[in-house]
Amino acid sequence: MKASQFFISTLKEAPAEAALPSHKLMLRAGLIKANASGLYTWMPMGLRVLRKVENIVREEMNRAGAIELLMPVIQPADLWKESGRWDFYGDELLRITDRHDNEFCFSPTCEEMVTDIVRKEINSYKQLPKNFYHINTKFRDERRPRFGVMRAREFVMKDAYSFHADFASLQETYQAMYDAYCRVFSRLGLNFRPVAADTGSIGGTGSHEFQVLAESGEDVIAYSDASDYAANVELAQTLPLSGSRAAAQKNLEKVHTPEVKTIAQLVDFLQIPVETTLKSIVVEGENEGELVLLLLRGDHEFNDIKAEKLAGVKSPLTMAQPEHILAAFGANGGSLGPVGFKGKVYADFATEKGADWVIGANEDGFHYTGFNFGRDAAEPEFADIRNVVAGDPSPCGKGSLQLARGIEVGHVFQLRDKYSAALNASFLDNNGKSQIMEMGCYGIGITRVVAAAIEQNHDERGIIWTDAMAPFAAVIVPMNYKKSEAVREAADKIYADLLAAGVDVLLDDRDERAGVLLADSELLGIPHRIVIGDRGLKEGNVEYARRTDSEAQSVPVGDIAAHVAAQLC
Repeated sequence: MKASQFFISTLKEAPAEAALPSHKLMLRAGLIKANASGLYTWMPMGLRVLRKVENIVREEMNRAGAIELLMPVIQPADLWKESGRWDFYGDELLRITDRHDNEFCFSPTCEEMVTDIVRKEINSYKQLPKNFYHINTKFRDERRPRFGVMRAREFVMKDAYSFHADFASLQETYQAMYDAYCRVFSRLGLNFRPVAADTGSIGGTGSHEFQVLAESGEDVIAYSDASDYAANVELAQTLPLSGSRAAAQKNLEKVHTPEVKTIAQLVDFLQIPVETTLKSIVVEGENEGELVLLLLRGDHEFNDIKAEKLAGVKSPLTMAQPEHILAAFGANGGSLGPVGFKGKVYADFATEKGADWVIGANEDGFHYTGFNFGRDAAEPEFADIRNVVAGDPSPCGKGSLQLARGIEVGHVFQLRDKYSAALNASFLDNNGKSQIMEMGCYGIGITRVVAAAIEQNHDERGIIWTDAMAPFAAVIVPMNYKKSEAVREAADKIYADLLAAGVDVLLDDRDERAGVLLADSELLGIPHRIVIGDRGLKEGNVEYARRTDSEAQSVPVGDIAAHVAAQLC
């Protein structure tokens, strides 16, 4: 492709609203153009990247035995009402009506649609298993679209859905899709980790996220430094402490702590280590009017996903109302503790072996020092209710946990029968008995992959594409292409040779200053660059550099095409 026949629209500076590097660089490189909040046009340069990601995903889906179809962006409301998600999904579901007042929604995902197709087309175990996928536009009416295509309202996703006669078959396909996802992200050249994850609102019994490691990532993952264990920090388990509980050294003493409402204020006021404090979180119980007290160390972070799964705790997790807290404890938030509380109490594993804690005294403006479980209040039930921290023992039994930030780009779920049962997707087994299908779900955010790749691979000069994702594999930058016959002839010859060798090459023949052409080649992140100038040609050479090289090397002009092609093998 010659630049004069293409469209390149770069910017020196990113718009002020762009925060993440990927958002800034995608706008500066002219990959996308903003149309409205969370809505973007993929410009020619960006679309080439997007299509390369799609092609690799499509190849690996086909290799894994999935069957491509294409479902509509607009879906009938009746299906969503049948599954129960029309109201449950919330405001992110963009609802519309047609001229006949029929209700529809813009598809945020396709569980209902594909299940409806399958229940009408498949009725026997002999037709199972089946795995359908498509790559299509989705829409979620995000409250706060931000970070460019990382969290846009409209996006492109590959979503796949498998249907099975039994759970063993689902597990087999789940593993096949897990392996396919690993191949996808490996081929794209990304540094990623598959991590165990919570199923969230999608539902089901098991899931894994695929996280591209990047400092700007929204998610935190925990991984073992001695095994392949990895999990989202929300799911990573902490373990009970070994050994005996420390002996109490202090008596329970009530101290006045005026205007102290937070752990930070408590630590500052009493001049004590934060790890000697306990913080209290009060949530609603399963039964009307019941409250549950949750205790964890003051320096640890509460994990609401884990807490929601505790026996006796209301799901979804609901924080207790202030008036209910006051009635049950005799005090307001900031001064709460287990002394005198009659309800259910859970304490985190990390607190079980400690002694002489500092905790709220259930009287506004007062705390207890020297609090001990068993002596000053009944023994709580100890459980895992916090986020892991670096250095915690790995749940797998090997090594310690380390933390890293990541960007979720893929997710696989064992849905089981959540949607197939709701929509009565059934089949006749080999005994002629009707059974509900087992179901899996597998998604990759195509547009998000592009942004995540940039977050992981960029520098002060611009994007650094992997060979697999780059809009062009190589760029030819001729100095004075319009004015120098020797440069023009050499550039055209190298361009033709690279095309003949199957290299996706851009000849930047724009009538721009050399500095602009060189800066744009780095901003666009094209992996391989050939610079042609009169001075080098007199010596029979051109300059070659990878995007990651600090210095260029001289290569004989007659060898450059083969040299670049060899780098791409």
